[in-house]
Amino acid sequence: MHTPMILTNVPPMGWLLIAVVVLVLFGRGKISSLMGEVGKGITSFKKGVKEGTAELEAEDAEIAEAAKDVTPEESEKKS
Repeated sequence: MHTPMILTNVPPMGWLLIAVVVLVLFGRGKISSLMGEVGKGITSFKKGVKEGTAELEAEDAEIAEAAKDVTPEESEKKS
Protein backbone atom coordinates (compact mmCIF):
# COMPACT_ATOMS: atom_id res chain seq x y z
CA MET A 1 0.00 0.00 0.00
CA HIS A 2 1.39 3.38 -0.97
CA THR A 3 1.35 6.11 1.69
CA PRO A 4 0.66 9.61 0.35
CA MET A 5 3.72 11.87 0.49
CA ILE A 6 1.89 14.53 2.50
CA LEU A 7 1.54 12.15 5.48
CA THR A 8 5.18 11.09 5.51
CA ASN A 9 6.65 14.60 5.36
CA VAL A 10 4.89 16.04 8.46
CA PRO A 11 7.29 16.29 11.43
CA PRO A 12 6.13 15.44 14.98
CA MET A 13 5.77 19.13 15.87
CA GLY A 14 3.51 19.50 12.85
CA TRP A 15 1.22 16.76 14.15
CA LEU A 16 1.15 18.48 17.56
CA LEU A 17 0.21 21.78 15.92
CA ILE A 18 -2.57 20.08 13.92
CA ALA A 19 -3.91 18.47 17.12
CA VAL A 20 -3.95 21.83 18.93
CA VAL A 21 -5.77 23.53 16.05
CA VAL A 22 -8.39 20.76 15.94
CA LEU A 23 -8.86 21.01 19.72
CA VAL A 24 -9.30 24.79 19.53
CA LEU A 25 -11.74 24.60 16.62
CA PHE A 26 -13.98 21.84 17.93
CA GLY A 27 -13.49 22.06 21.69
CA ARG A 28 -12.88 19.29 24.18
CA GLY A 29 -16.57 18.43 24.64
CA LYS A 30 -17.23 17.96 20.92
CA ILE A 31 -14.18 15.71 20.46
CA SER A 32 -15.13 13.70 23.56
CA SER A 33 -18.67 13.10 22.30
CA LEU A 34 -17.32 12.20 18.87
CA MET A 35 -15.00 9.58 20.38
CA GLY A 36 -17.96 8.19 22.37
CA GLU A 37 -19.91 7.77 19.15
CA VAL A 38 -16.93 6.07 17.52
CA GLY A 39 -16.77 3.65 20.46
CA LYS A 40 -20.48 2.86 20.15
CA GLY A 41 -20.03 2.25 16.43
CA ILE A 42 -17.15 -0.16 17.00
CA THR A 43 -19.16 -2.04 19.64
CA SER A 44 -22.15 -2.27 17.29
CA PHE A 45 -19.92 -3.52 14.47
CA LYS A 46 -18.39 -6.24 16.66
CA LYS A 47 -21.87 -7.32 17.79
CA GLY A 48 -23.04 -7.53 14.17
CA VAL A 49 -20.01 -9.60 13.16
CA LYS A 50 -20.59 -11.97 16.09
CA GLU A 51 -24.28 -12.41 15.20
CA GLY A 52 -23.45 -12.94 11.52
CA THR A 53 -20.86 -15.57 12.38
CA ALA A 54 -23.34 -17.38 14.64
CA GLU A 55 -25.95 -17.30 11.87
CA LEU A 56 -23.53 -18.76 9.32
CA GLU A 57 -22.48 -21.50 11.73
CA ALA A 58 -26.15 -22.39 12.32
CA GLU A 59 -26.73 -22.59 8.55
CA ASP A 60 -23.64 -24.80 8.15
CA ALA A 61 -24.95 -27.11 10.88
CA GLU A 62 -28.32 -27.38 9.09
CA ILE A 63 -26.62 -28.18 5.79
CA ALA A 64 -24.42 -30.80 7.46
CA GLU A 65 -27.48 -32.38 9.06
CA ALA A 66 -29.31 -32.49 5.71
CA ALA A 67 -26.27 -33.95 3.96
CA LYS A 68 -25.98 -36.98 6.22
CA ASP A 69 -25.67 -40.33 4.53
CA VAL A 70 -29.17 -41.60 3.81
CA THR A 71 -28.15 -44.80 2.06
CA PRO A 72 -30.43 -47.57 3.38
CA GLU A 73 -28.72 -50.36 5.22
CA GLU A 74 -29.21 -53.82 3.81
CA SER A 75 -31.14 -55.88 6.29
CA GLU A 76 -30.65 -59.10 4.39
CA LYS A 77 -27.65 -60.00 2.33
CA LYS A 78 -28.37 -61.39 -1.10
CA SER A 79 -27.20 -64.94 -1.58
